[in-house]
Amino acid sequence: MIQIKNLWIWVEDKEIITWIDLKIDSWKNYLLLWKNWSWKSSLSNFLMWNPLYKHLYWEVKINWKNLIDMDVSERAAEWLFLSFQNVPEIPWVNLWEYLRTIYNNKLKITSPETMQVSPFIFKRFIKKYLNELSLDEDFLSRDLNVWFSGWEKRKLEILQVRLLEPKYIILDEIDSWLDLDSFKKVSSLISDINTDKNSIIVITHHFKIADYIKFDEVYVLKNWKVDRKWWVELLSEIQKNWFE
Repeated sequence: MIQIKNLWIWVEDKEIITWIDLKIDSWKNYLLLWKNWSWKSSLSNFLMWNPLYKHLYWEVKINWKNLIDMDVSERAAEWLFLSFQNVPEIPWVNLWEYLRTIYNNKLKITSPETMQVSPFIFKRFIKKYLNELSLDEDFLSRDLNVWFSGWEKRKLEILQVRLLEPKYIILDEIDSWLDLDSFKKVSSLISDINTDKNSIIVITHHFKIADYIKFDEVYVLKNWKVDRKWWVELLSEIQKNWFE
């Protein structure tokens, strides 16, 4: 569970989120909605410890632990995963070695007694995930996200979710850089990874993803705070009447 109470966030002396309260259960899916520039993405950046985002009057807990005291690696170890709106390109970091490293880090947390996976074993192990995403092995020889299409970047993020199996999967504007056909495929793949052991939190100003993922609660952000929250029926109301 992620519990947020009385959270204020600001960046460079600009107040961007005020007095937000939010509870995320690990078996429910959430949709955070509003138009552009409503600072929805700021909440995800704060949760993953972007140092630009300062906070005040907070109580934020994850799995009953104080999230504020954790650095980014510790937050990831609590199975918090963020899919970026604008995925960074990192040259000179080999994708295959990067994936093996994060998978071995997962094993270190979940099964400290388990030996690290060797390059040979990992190459065999990851094949099934590549097949699921229609990726060939040559894809792994590239640098991390460098010259990737939007579709390839989203596939890689889903591949990371497959490997890490996080409890809280934050998808920030997952439709960015995707054409309609790619968006449908990504949405379907996300639906496939959703289980009763994880929670998908989608941050967006589009509604079509609700055609593919079953959401339990909908939050509307307005004027830097939660304006409305309700069950999924709220989504139907917004689709009918927009945000009026």
